[in-house]
Amino acid sequence: MHITQLFVVILLTGLELSEVVGDCSFNKSQSHCTCSLLDLENGGNLFQCLPAFVFELRGGKLEKYVGFASSTVNQPVLDILQTLQVTKIVFGDLLVPEVLLAAVMKFINYMRITDIEFESCTFLGNASWFQMDRLILPVSSLRFHNVTSASLADRDKDFAHLSRWLETLQNLTVTQSQVTYIPCSIGKVFRTLRYLDVSENHLQDQSMRPSFCQGAFPQLQVLKLHRNNLSSFHTMCEMLHQLEKLVHLDLSHNDLLAIPSSSCQWQPSLHILNLSTTGLDHITLPLPPNVEVLDVSSNNLNALDLALPFLKKLHLSNNRLHAVPSAKNYPALEVLGLDGNLISHLPRDELQSLRHLQSLRAGRNLYNCSCVGASEIQALASMESLMPDWPQDYTCESPSHYQGTLVKNVPASVLQCNKAVVIIPVTVLLVLSCLAGIICFARRKAQSG
Repeated sequence: MHITQLFVVILLTGLELSEVVGDCSFNKSQSHCTCSLLDLENGGNLFQCLPAFVFELRGGKLEKYVGFASSTVNQPVLDILQTLQVTKIVFGDLLVPEVLLAAVMKFINYMRITDIEFESCTFLGNASWFQMDRLILPVSSLRFHNVTSASLADRDKDFAHLSRWLETLQNLTVTQSQVTYIPCSIGKVFRTLRYLDVSENHLQDQSMRPSFCQGAFPQLQVLKLHRNNLSSFHTMCEMLHQLEKLVHLDLSHNDLLAIPSSSCQWQPSLHILNLSTTGLDHITLPLPPNVEVLDVSSNNLNALDLALPFLKKLHLSNNRLHAVPSAKNYPALEVLGLDGNLISHLPRDELQSLRHLQSLRAGRNLYNCSCVGASEIQALASMESLMPDWPQDYTCESPSHYQGTLVKNVPASVLQCNKAVVIIPVTVLLVLSCLAGIICFARRKAQSG
């Protein structure tokens, strides 16, 4: 077999696609090889990709190679596949017949590939996956972004053939792929899945109910649902309650409707909750009791008055807060984001009472730079590394003669701010001097008389 053909066999994971042409470039520092099937008339530069850990195949239509799906590869080629260093394959901008994909996946069983990604691909037709029955691939991470394929409905038999492998999958990402729901039976196949990202799709509250039925995704720890069509925080709580090991939930960039009260309780395992850019104007409903990271930035909140004793990171940027939330509600706080609000005053004593606070972002607010206000902000800024956005994001809104001035440039010394410190001692000295003069004058007069 010619070396070019052999490399195509290797890089297309076992299929003898000797007619495929393309151009390849190899980034030695990243051990990353990128091949285009659109440019050159020969694939002679595939040789440089031997040391690659990541192989990327982009640009082409593979329909004309569908006949190779029934091809077999001899044992010497399989032996070579087992010696390759490639651990990740990326397929991008391709038209892929599903029958060809099924054949390719079979040969991955002989390789060390742990990650597979499909970007901007279109899968054509349906294939039988019986050849994958009982095979356990080394792939633990699978990512689809902006892909188009046949509906997942009525494909239980295909997933049954893939179940031995999918049961071991750890990470699954399906984004910008027009997903409307995940059948319950498919969710139950992913028995050890830890990470699921189905962001930027068309999931709705009701269509998600079968996706997270009892027994689906039992080991799930991270769930990302941002930029879908979700609308009810209460419904999300009810549907996801059965995920007993969920640690991280991202509901950002959904138009959520908050209700005044809710009987639903989140799982105690949930420690990270992202509700940013969800349109919330108040939060009074129960939050996860053990939450450690809460992101409610870019909303319409006027206040946040919830006791969260375990909270370590609170992101409140770009809301409508007029005052700093009470420190007593967040005794464990380490990171606090307040930038982009309507706050006029930073209470130094209250913020310094947060003994674990390491980072405070409070720029882009409407600060009152009176002597007291400016001096308190400057005192906080003097604490080493506390305010990473100081001084450039801290400007005065009032008084009018300081408007637009950086807070750091406002004179705020003790003598300038507290004139009583100067006036009272001087007044006392003057009074004492006058008294002493009067006494002296009276004594001299008495002596002369």
